[in-house]
Amino acid sequence: MTEQRADGGADRRILDRISEMVAAERDLRAALAEGRIDPLTERRELKDLEERLDQCWDLLRQRRARVDAGEDPGRAGVRSVEEVERYES
Repeated sequence: MTEQRADGGADRRILDRISEMVAAERDLRAALAEGRIDPLTERRELKDLEERLDQCWDLLRQRRARVDAGEDPGRAGVRSVEEVERYES
């Protein structure tokens, strides 16, 4: 029972991080629209955020797949951007 709560807590932290990054994406788009940043900066920062978001979603999917398979979700790990991007293509 304790292990399940800890795992749920880890998933909650991942989801919280995803929410923070989605908010950061909105802030970047608003900053561009308001002229506070230039398009190049927005594209560069959005690319970085999108890559990190893909990694978070991938980690969450790995954890959930492990739970579904009766395995330890704590053994899931963050994969490299290159691996995640290749996987999602």
